[in-house]
Amino acid sequence: MTLAILLLHALTGMLFILAAGFVFVDTLNASAANLERIRTMSRLVAGLLWLTYFIGGYWYVVNYAPEKAFIMKGPWKFSHSFFMETKEHVFLALLLLGTLLPIIATNDLVTSKGARKLMLWVTTLLVLVGFGMDGAGAIISLGAKVALLPVAGG
Repeated sequence: MTLAILLLHALTGMLFILAAGFVFVDTLNASAANLERIRTMSRLVAGLLWLTYFIGGYWYVVNYAPEKAFIMKGPWKFSHSFFMETKEHVFLALLLLGTLLPIIATNDLVTSKGARKLMLWVTTLLVLVGFGMDGAGAIISLGAKVALLPVAGG
């Protein structure tokens, strides 16, 4: 069950990145025809981000302590001390940006160049930082795996 929770966390994270990319492309081509879709997808991005946060937070509180102990005894201590610690703090900025997205989408993105620019910048940050978070998660996972490998010659 713990692996399922962890996979669901990664899945919702990747889905939020895809949805944010979708909003970016639709905003580049903003028109009256796709304005409602932009608004709907913006709410989906925010919802997926919050879902990712709650799933990951649950897993962290309930299951991460033993894994952290293995990581901190292994050769890749940095996978927790740098990447997990960074991930914990940077994700809060992602939540803020993701929650801002539906608010920005309430503007008329077709006629308001400023609102359209803001939407493009926020979605760009969401996608880029989201990929960084995904990579950090992979490094943390590898840190646990490396810690559990038998030591050569020992």
